[in-house]
Amino acid sequence: MSPIQSPKPAPAPSATTAATGATAADVDVERPRSGPAALLGLLTAAGGPRYAAALLVDALGTGLLRPFLLLYGIGVLALDAGAAGLAMSAGMVAGLLVLPLTGRWIDLGARSLPAAATLLVRAAGSVTLLLADGAAGFTAAAVLLGVGSQSWPATHAAVVSTLTEGRTRDAALAAGRTLRNAGLGAGALLATLAVAGGTGALKLLAGVTAAACLLAAGLVHSLRVSAPRAEAAQPSAAPFSPGPATATGPVTTTSPVTATGPALRRITLLSVASLPFAFTFDVLEVALPALLVLHLHASAAWSSGIFVGNTVLVIALQLAVVLRLGERSRHTVLAAGGIALTLSYLGFWAAGGLGGTAAAGAVAAVSVLYTFGEILYTGSGTALVAATAPPHLLGRALARWELSTGLGRALAPAVLTTLLAVGPGVLWPVLAGATLVSSVAVARLRPRG
Repeated sequence: MSPIQSPKPAPAPSATTAATGATAADVDVERPRSGPAALLGLLTAAGGPRYAAALLVDALGTGLLRPFLLLYGIGVLALDAGAAGLAMSAGMVAGLLVLPLTGRWIDLGARSLPAAATLLVRAAGSVTLLLADGAAGFTAAAVLLGVGSQSWPATHAAVVSTLTEGRTRDAALAAGRTLRNAGLGAGALLATLAVAGGTGALKLLAGVTAAACLLAAGLVHSLRVSAPRAEAAQPSAAPFSPGPATATGPVTTTSPVTATGPALRRITLLSVASLPFAFTFDVLEVALPALLVLHLHASAAWSSGIFVGNTVLVIALQLAVVLRLGERSRHTVLAAGGIALTLSYLGFWAAGGLGGTAAAGAVAAVSVLYTFGEILYTGSGTALVAATAPPHLLGRALARWELSTGLGRALAPAVLTTLLAVGPGVLWPVLAGATLVSSVAVARLRPRG
């Protein structure tokens, strides 16, 4: 067993930190270097190659989940689209309900075990899918897959937060998201090929997914990363600053004396305030395709091109942007992401007034600004929660953030399509106004002093 490293002392504030008015918890002067090997190095920073392999499985599984699960229900089990969609919604709701329990499990000191459990539950979901012969079995599989998928981001962030610190943690989370976006594209491509191969190929894909998740669960569990349960009332000589640890043994932490109640309330307010940000993803997947095809009567190729362009830009820029903004307040970056999204929504509104091919081209151009806002939002949100949460409440803080994100994503399709049915002149101003209010709220929630 490798020796456990003690927490590093907190770094002294830099001139940039003083100039931006950020707090010590908001800005760390230590930043990982960028370069061609940065992505690979950061993917193995928390947990080594075994954990990086598990991240790859999660990325591919996420890409497969939405198109593959729906197509399996329709193509293999002969369910109608409404029944399959209802079952998938039940899975997402079940995942949201389990999130608070996942957070409390993390706060008991568990780290790699909950992460492994999410993968194991997803493997069980894939096996259940293979055994299903009707709507009931498909719903059971969707619930298992939903629970595993919804809990994964919080458990993953907890592992990374335990094994890394400061801006290295932010960059490691960004590297994981980069891989996840690559997996979205690859998984969607595999699902498309599976459809061409018929029901046999879909069943094979379900079996491979189950085996891969089972293997990844074993790899993650073998890391044996944990942290002793911290008590808020236990005395400590100095504030806790989580330091890096090896991935081959339990991680030891120190319990702080901290105003945990106000800290957790602030994170709860942050999660609620940023709820409109979560609509971002369905703007790309739901609102823009509907706007282009139904209102602008443009070819569906425009929607596909914007989606591919967004994916490529996120993969190419996510890590670089996080590294570049390493000395900026996370609150400021998150709020700036909201401002960029607000401007992009107003841009989509203005572009729609052009009509014809010019409108479709303008929407594609504005989508670059939209993608930049998405990068700022996803690159700072989870990192901010991980950096500001009291150590003994890390799980609950991450769960509340992910619950807000999941709730926003669950509500987004219905809200966006309802507003768009009234007209683009209603959708975009409402979305821009809500996001702008959220950005102001996030900025005001930044600790002062």
